Amino acid sequence: MKSLSKSILLGTSIGDALGVPVEFLSREELDRNPVNDMRGYGTHNQPAGTWSDDTSLSLCLADSLCNGYNLQDIADKFVQWMDNGLWTPYGSVFDIGIATSCAICNIKKGIPPGMAGLNGEYDNGNGSLMRILPLLIHIHSLSLKERIQKIEEVSSITHRHPRSILACIIFMEFARNLLTHSIEDSFILMQKDVCSLIEQVTSLKEESLHFNRILLSSFKDYKSIPRTEIYSSGYVVHTLEASLWCIANSLNFKNAVLAAVNLGNDTDTTGAVTGGLAAIIYGYESIPQEWLNRLARKDDLICLAERLEAGLQ
Repeated sequence: MKSLSKSILLGTSIGDALGVPVEFLSREELDRNPVNDMRGYGTHNQPAGTWSDDTSLSLCLADSLCNGYNLQDIADKFVQWMDNGLWTPYGSVFDIGIATSCAICNIKKGIPPGMAGLNGEYDNGNGSLMRILPLLIHIHSLSLKERIQKIEEVSSITHRHPRSILACIIFMEFARNLLTHSIEDSFILMQKDVCSLIEQVTSLKEESLHFNRILLSSFKDYKSIPRTEIYSSGYVVHTLEASLWCIANSLNFKNAVLAAVNLGNDTDTTGAVTGGLAAIIYGYESIPQEWLNRLARKDDLICLAERLEAGLQ
């Protein structure tokens, strides 16, 4: 598992940073002027290499896990991020989702972390999916039951609806399989395990129809879905589908994250989720050096990854 932490943190942050300057641009606009390098300014008027809340909250989770698994500590770090700029690129928050903001306010009111997240039908943005990957470092060797419990808990800090939780489960099981299997085999194993799980959990079974394209398609058919039928909004199902599709249709880190970002719309999150997976597959060494050289707080991210690895030894 050596360097898994670096792969997750650097892959996530690079994909995020590639997407920040073009967030909310349409696919048509990006088809005319595609992202092919680390840009600056644009949508949020930030320097090249700046990552958003996706990475910040992932780093808060990783920072907390350096001292073991403690849900309240994870939630407290999210509060420190929103209020004091913890793990932001330059000391202040410039992007935050509505559901995440509401959930963090609930935490500040004293609501337990596992109940702080919103759980309505329209609270299924991608705000827990985008930040959950560092949890893999802590749970990859646990039993399925223990993995699912912790995925549910960490998602529920901000997103407590079963649909968001199931998206995180699918994502994390696929990511875990990538540690030891090919992309295609990881996809097939994920389908088998998740479909078995949802037969046992009523709340997940009711939500599973929203993931039929992922759970019921063969890998070949999923890979062959036309780009025009892959959506890249902030809806959690769209982000998960888009990221898995980019991974299935790429042969290296660079192509995967550029494919994700150039889908348009929620570019930073699609880039971040895809980037974390791609770096697990190809290793953080596969990230273009010129991109890493422009990454905000690169040395701090590497130091955090090393602390997390040391804490697990």
